[in-house]
Amino acid sequence: MVPRYSRPEMTAIWTPEARFRIWFEIEAHATDALADLGVVPKEAAEALWAWWRTDPAIDVPAIDAIEAVTKHDVIAFLTWVADNVGDQARFMHQGMTSSDVLDTCLAVQLARAADILLADLDALLAVLKRRAVEHKMTPTIGRSHGIHAEPVTFGLKLAQAYAEFDRCKTRLIAARADIATCAISGAVGTFANIDPSVEEHVAAKLGLSVEPVSTQVIPRDRHAMFFATLGVIASSIERLATEVRHLQRTEVLEAEEYFSPGQKGSSAMPHKRNPVLTENLTGLARMVRGYVTPALENVALWHERDISHSSVERYIGPDATITLDFALARLTGVIDKLLVYPERMDKNLNKMGGLVHSQRVLLALTQAGVSREDSYRLVQRNAMKVWESDGRLSLLELLKADPEVTATLSPAQLEEKFDLGYHLKHVDTIFARVFG
Repeated sequence: MVPRYSRPEMTAIWTPEARFRIWFEIEAHATDALADLGVVPKEAAEALWAWWRTDPAIDVPAIDAIEAVTKHDVIAFLTWVADNVGDQARFMHQGMTSSDVLDTCLAVQLARAADILLADLDALLAVLKRRAVEHKMTPTIGRSHGIHAEPVTFGLKLAQAYAEFDRCKTRLIAARADIATCAISGAVGTFANIDPSVEEHVAAKLGLSVEPVSTQVIPRDRHAMFFATLGVIASSIERLATEVRHLQRTEVLEAEEYFSPGQKGSSAMPHKRNPVLTENLTGLARMVRGYVTPALENVALWHERDISHSSVERYIGPDATITLDFALARLTGVIDKLLVYPERMDKNLNKMGGLVHSQRVLLALTQAGVSREDSYRLVQRNAMKVWESDGRLSLLELLKADPEVTATLSPAQLEEKFDLGYHLKHVDTIFARVFG
């Protein structure tokens, strides 16, 4: 976790204090259920909660000092609780194993992290929708392979991003449900020393579902899917960030990041206004995706359990969620304040002498009886003259002067094929599909 790319609410989920508080709740709720079954005295559960209601400070250094001797984090925590609660604490952890605490805690943390990320996505979606509607009919050039293709609108670009992030939200909702499972099943997951009803009780108290079958750990395919989903969201962030970076290039300059008063773009060149935020987002996306492969490799554990996954998750749990939370918030700010230049879009759209209308002429010739091969040849030979003139020549005028073309299409028919509105006639339909 890098403080520069962190936000407090998400970071708070992963502090040692937060982790130990969740551990206590797991242990105390389990003790409640064990007391109801008559396995431990009710006084034991009451003693735990009575101490907890005093809102004790979590003494992380003290727990760490115990772990330095025991070399076991859960035992160190239980020892520290016992030192504070007294004799009744001996009834904690009856029939449980460390993974019951560790895996259930991680499920709580990832579910809480997912809730923050879902709120982040909602904020981003709201901004994307607002800006898409604002520029619904702002014409701009569509590009394929980086080359001018046919007209679109800037609103359609943003609508596409909205639809993509809406899919991301749907995936994250499913991934959250998949990860939010509780395992209190004891060593190797057989419930030999603890009743399944204890697991059900703890799950209900923590807002989790019951893991149908855990070995000694919750199966890591759940975690792999969760982190893979975060990786896909990161890729969607990079896709939109890359679009902004390209649009901000001096040769394009159809949109750019907001440049605040007093901001400096370069230590050497005072004129620079660089896309630093979206470049930063590209880098952060790479980091989040980098955590996906370790999560996938965690799936294959030995037999009922090993701990090869443990060190990995101590990294990727906090780092992936904290980084993605920051990136989503940053992207929302970029789109919210994005400077959009419709006049530059119009200039670029008309830069190449009407080449963007070449397909309409091609189709009109074929529909008038010319073979597709000949139609393509006629349009391309005139288009290449415009291309080689860097747009100084007009495709429409060249076509009007081409006797092979005008033998089939009149000047009026050709002019009709250069109507910009033709390309935008289904924008409303697309917006209805995206936004409902």
